[in-house]
Amino acid sequence: MRKIRFQPQDTVEPFGIEELAAPVPGPGQLLVDTEVVGVSLGLVRTLRGGTVPAAGPGGEMVGRVAALGADVEGFRVGDRVGGVVFEGLYAQSVLAVPAMVTVVPPQVTAAEALALVRGGLVALSALRAGRFEPGESVLVTAAASGAGHLAVQLARTLGGGRVVAAVRAVDKADFARGCGADEVVTYAQDSWGDPVDLVLDGVGGDLVQRGVDALAPHGRIVAFSAGGGTVDAGSLLGGLKSVIGFSIGLISRQQPELIEQRRSELWDLHAADRLRPAHVALPLDQIAKAVDLIESRTNLGRVLLHTT
Repeated sequence: MRKIRFQPQDTVEPFGIEELAAPVPGPGQLLVDTEVVGVSLGLVRTLRGGTVPAAGPGGEMVGRVAALGADVEGFRVGDRVGGVVFEGLYAQSVLAVPAMVTVVPPQVTAAEALALVRGGLVALSALRAGRFEPGESVLVTAAASGAGHLAVQLARTLGGGRVVAAVRAVDKADFARGCGADEVVTYAQDSWGDPVDLVLDGVGGDLVQRGVDALAPHGRIVAFSAGGGTVDAGSLLGGLKSVIGFSIGLISRQQPELIEQRRSELWDLHAADRLRPAHVALPLDQIAKAVDLIESRTNLGRVLLHTT
């Protein structure tokens, strides 16, 4: 199999391709021959932090089950699956655990499935965590990102009364409107318009407080980014505003049945043409270009690599 070899990022060739034997699944593991793998801000942070696991970073993938380890139930060789692996993602074959993958419907393309199995799950779960109700107004930051553009679509298709997309640059406005946004604002604007009932923040940092300031009385902000940020507690009091923490990992571990329910909802919305994942696809050996797209924040939708 072909696999990306990660070198220190200050070297001339930080990414290389090597030929290796496919791994062998141990007890409780699946061997998956990948079709596509995701490139995300999490990968960029890992690379810049200089702490790349020996086996390589993890992330999202879609592919077919090639072999089963002992004691694996619920899957068969040949099943088309998507989900998350903890390491060794950037390869033509990966090891996965059953709890972190799900069967992908046959009518969904690999690229669309990759966008939905993680980004779609985050977007829908963040919307639910914010106690969204039809008719409410919603503002989404990082609205052109892999999860953000799906959050905009979900807010629209599930009955949002007014959907606002917040983006880094004005050249993403047409894309955001195509996802269903009624209004598009940039982070640099002094005002993001009329207050909203719910903010889904996928950026973190200073934008967390900006999101709180954009809330109407009784408004809620769901912080689903790993970017951190602080909030002035005094800015919550008078308007009875709420900040809601979010972790898709914790939900997956504690409520796996809820994860499957939401994935089923996402497949149904996609089948009804109410959810249209956008993506940028590149071959495996162009991982450097994919990383640059994410790091420069110029991507529109999910960034992925074809491994076949």
